[in-house]
Amino acid sequence: RISAVCTMADGDYDYLIKLLALGDSGVGKTTFLYRYTDNKFNRKFTSTVGIDFREKRVMYTGTDADGTTEKNFRVHLQLWDTAGQERFRSLTTAFFRDAMGFLLMFDLTNQQSFLNVRNWMSQLQANAYCDSPDIILVGTKADLQDLRDVHGRQAKDLADRYGIPYFETSAATGVDVDKAVTTLLHLVMKRMEQSSDGAQSCEPNGSPVTSHEVATEAPVQRRCAC
Repeated sequence: RISAVCTMADGDYDYLIKLLALGDSGVGKTTFLYRYTDNKFNRKFTSTVGIDFREKRVMYTGTDADGTTEKNFRVHLQLWDTAGQERFRSLTTAFFRDAMGFLLMFDLTNQQSFLNVRNWMSQLQANAYCDSPDIILVGTKADLQDLRDVHGRQAKDLADRYGIPYFETSAATGVDVDKAVTTLLHLVMKRMEQSSDGAQSCEPNGSPVTSHEVATEAPVQRRCAC
């Protein structure tokens, strides 16, 4: 279980989790992340240049080292926002190995952005920290029903083929934005819990790691806004 929390001081958290949003330019990555962190919709965002990020603190309820006892973990989320343009591709892929989970995004009103998901997935698989990273597929702009260009069945079939969850979201209305990020965070945390139980897991460098090692203490540059 995950709930928002904004009372922790900088550095006062159990885990630093880095999630990366990727997809074509204009699919709505920035507005999606802004909706999640600030619960607001901003139509005025321009194309992201290079890399940007937003942050949020949440409380995650998982299991302790014994695998059965429930425990609350304070999680500091860094949500990395990547540029979709080709000229920034080398910069974007450089961040793949540091991310623990991926939001693979396309625009439900733009068929080409959906077709390009396969290209993004290929790049992700080639550059991510391990062969089977935690990924969710996210269709954006679900509120624009009259402009819809991608059938839900198409997207669900693709997600099933990759073996990943699929969500249709709207930054304008907020529908399923929290649910999508929460699902990805849950996948990442479960992987870390399994590694702490002795199972093999992979981290950004590709080597087995325990959960306390994954939670690197990076400096926090922005305060959260829930």
